[in-house]
Amino acid sequence: MSLNNIQLNPSLLADMYRTSLVETKEARRKEKKQAPPAIETDTKDTKAAHWKHLGEYKKNVLIVVRYNHVPYLPDEQLNFLTSVLGACKLNLGDVAIVNAAHGAPALYKDLQKKFKSSFTILLGLTPEELEMPLSFPEFQVQAFNNCIFLHTPVLEVLETDKILKSKLWVCLKRMFGV
Repeated sequence: MSLNNIQLNPSLLADMYRTSLVETKEARRKEKKQAPPAIETDTKDTKAAHWKHLGEYKKNVLIVVRYNHVPYLPDEQLNFLTSVLGACKLNLGDVAIVNAAHGAPALYKDLQKKFKSSFTILLGLTPEELEMPLSFPEFQVQAFNNCIFLHTPVLEVLETDKILKSKLWVCLKRMFGV
């Protein structure tokens, strides 16, 4: 399939073009009639500045998780993640683990603005949940906007399922060249 023959479903097109592609004279008139916007501080930036993360983020690897009852992730999942990182020749000093359940709403644009990661791994979160402008299936290494993305099921599922664990390993080898 060539780039000229890509077919997109209607819901994806609607998501991609939430606002009009063509600016009409009527739309410009409406904008002029509205009062100028009040000057306000960018609350997303101030919230993003306060995002707490686990790790020193030395190698620009961002890991996004969601656990409601712990600051970052439960000890058992942290141990599993640490062993996975070790297999990739990484450690907690090389990554930043952000818990999307705490702090500011974790949105793709805000995360990229704050962390400027080279690699982003979504554990138990989908690209749609982060309002990414693209969608890709689990275990697909996806390059976008100067970053390599991967999304997988939650760590509890990965740890107990050998097939999913092997899929994760294949993706991580591809991402980090191990």
